[in-house]
Amino acid sequence: MDLHAPLGKERKGKSRGKARLRLSTVSSVFAVLALSGLSGWTAFSPVALHTEPPIGLTPAPPQASEVAEAEADRDPTEGPAGIATSGPNDGAVIRRTTTADGNVVTTFSPNARQGPVVIGSSPTQDPRLAGQPNEDLIEMTDAGGLPAVSASGLRPVDFYARPWSGARGTRIAIVIGGIGLSQTGSQKAVRELPEDITLAFAATGNSLQRWMQEARSKGHEIVLQVPMEPFDYPAMDPGRGTLLAEKATASNLANLHQAMAQITNYTGIMNYMGARFLADDKAMDPVMRDIGKRGLMFLDDGSTARSLSGDFAKAIGFPHAYADVMIDAQVDRQAILAKLDELERIARRNGQAIGVGAAFDETIAAVAEWRNEAVARGIEFVGVSALANKNRP
Repeated sequence: MDLHAPLGKERKGKSRGKARLRLSTVSSVFAVLALSGLSGWTAFSPVALHTEPPIGLTPAPPQASEVAEAEADRDPTEGPAGIATSGPNDGAVIRRTTTADGNVVTTFSPNARQGPVVIGSSPTQDPRLAGQPNEDLIEMTDAGGLPAVSASGLRPVDFYARPWSGARGTRIAIVIGGIGLSQTGSQKAVRELPEDITLAFAATGNSLQRWMQEARSKGHEIVLQVPMEPFDYPAMDPGRGTLLAEKATASNLANLHQAMAQITNYTGIMNYMGARFLADDKAMDPVMRDIGKRGLMFLDDGSTARSLSGDFAKAIGFPHAYADVMIDAQVDRQAILAKLDELERIARRNGQAIGVGAAFDETIAAVAEWRNEAVARGIEFVGVSALANKNRP
């Protein structure tokens, strides 16, 4: 007889029992940890877990005492109970629907926007591409690439416009011209003036493409200054390619197109001098018609009361703006600041005003200083196209 056999079986049985006991203990510990982790995640997760009630059963509504207790414990800085004051889904309408098979489907849709929005004449150019032209807005000619309305009807005056808030408060546009005539003055204007100041590029200037790309990339709206005949021409000569009242239409249009082809990305044409030309209806007619059909605005610098530009813009049907104040007729800091104060008075009376000046050191410094103070007084500075009369034929 083997006396060790029963004892061996007994020992093996006890060992198995101990192993099962240890396994059971470990399983219990993991179960507790898992439940604790799940409860902690549920408590601190930004999206609380919830259990859908069985089909056909409606959960009991909370008691009044429970609601009062929850309201008393709520942080007073929060919004209404159960609604966060801010978060990643702000501005969205969130709907959760439980399907017949028990799945929860979540849909997101935009909420209605409240208050003023940043607008321009839609659509406007992506700021990241502001230094590059929209090929749909260019017509290739013998003179070069000229502004054009796209096949869909999009106009350069709309696409290249600087966006603005849309609020109908007091608005001012300041246009600083002569960009390209002086390298020092151009550099100071582009790099030191706030981006909501419009820059006017002289068609007779130098390095215009480089200055255009830098100005647009910074956020400036730009217009193109075209030389036009003054009354004392040629004693006062605006430069090469001047549009002349007595010249043939073909010659003036050729000079206009030569000027237009110097750069792209501008919202309109601005006269450089031109008191005589702007007062001659026969000379003006083909030029204004060409500007209008290309989807541009015309900015009149206001230097002559005899200008017919507004009449043509209204009759033909294209945007037009007229400057209210020439801010640096006297190139002196105090005189410029006085003119800027006058510009503000006009804007507060009429709701808007346009000031024009040149890229002199004194003008740039005075405008940069005064503009910051005016913003603090509630003035909004906009691209000049935002203040143009939206004339339609």
